[in-house]
Amino acid sequence: MRIANPRAWSIGCVAAALAAAVVPLPAAAVDRWYSAGAYATLQPWLTSLSNRITFSLLDVLLAGVAILWVALAVRDLLHTPSRGRGALIIGARTIVWAAALYLLFLVLWGLNYRRPRLRDSGPYEASAVTADAAAAALRQAVTRLNGLYDRAHAAGWPAPGEVDADLAHAFAQAIRGAGIARDVVPARPKRTLLNWYFRRAGVDGMTDPFFLETLIAGGILPFERPFVVAHEWSHLAGIADEGEANFTAWLSCAGGSPPNAYSGWLFLYSELARAVNRSDRAALSAALGAGPRADLRAIGERYVRDVNPRVASAGWRVYDSYLKANRVEGGTTSYDEVVRLVLGLRVNGRPALDGR
Repeated sequence: MRIANPRAWSIGCVAAALAAAVVPLPAAAVDRWYSAGAYATLQPWLTSLSNRITFSLLDVLLAGVAILWVALAVRDLLHTPSRGRGALIIGARTIVWAAALYLLFLVLWGLNYRRPRLRDSGPYEASAVTADAAAAALRQAVTRLNGLYDRAHAAGWPAPGEVDADLAHAFAQAIRGAGIARDVVPARPKRTLLNWYFRRAGVDGMTDPFFLETLIAGGILPFERPFVVAHEWSHLAGIADEGEANFTAWLSCAGGSPPNAYSGWLFLYSELARAVNRSDRAALSAALGAGPRADLRAIGERYVRDVNPRVASAGWRVYDSYLKANRVEGGTTSYDEVVRLVLGLRVNGRPALDGR
């Protein structure tokens, strides 16, 4: 198919992308018409399709775009009257392609950044978020980890590429408890050619916003994997905020089998430990059993072994800018939101920690 007026199309594409980036949209309307409407219809279909493919479709897309861009750039430099004009053509094409990919990103997943936050749409009690409550939650985490360790390790964890049926069931219950009343198809955890970067940058997983896949770093430990997978599934549910995705991932794991619950509490222990004062942290750390302590130490050693501080710092700066550009005001600090949600958000009429 030949585009009748390529220049007009290109200008319109760039103008639409700029408008989409700066024009504010009512959060309630986005939630109703996009997150609970168009996206809720698209996600099960697109993820079911990508689940049929064992490899990452995002890898194919990125490689294809890169190869085509280079091929066209070489052609323009070799076959235009001057290098300067060739460079202008390449620059213009790059802007148009970036605009088109941005619009596709928004349509397929990115508009979820503009839906209401859980704290704004759910029963949230800010008064429940206190230092004493955080210490009590950390005490509960220690108790749960000590009690779950033997059962979790005895049962073991599914193979890296499998969809855990127990985790999927608990995830469906968790997102409904968080107020998302729509069906979400869990994605098969996949490896990616981006794995080298993931490991060096300290990225445990990613949701592919174009094919709605779940991509998981190869180096994470078995007892980390259920939480990481549930976190990425939360993004598939339309929860774009990282802290909120952490919350629903913990909620999913805590409501599942001993291995999944152990993974969720292991994550929450680390988050709560940073939120309490030094004396409480030291006392509760001493109460942690040898098994959970060894697993936390193994996670720390993995980070030391895999993560390159320079790559991680650069990556997180870029991601911080990305989040802020998508109206996540706190940027990467949004990850810390999980403690406030665990302490203050009510699920099915009760505090989130009750019965977990």
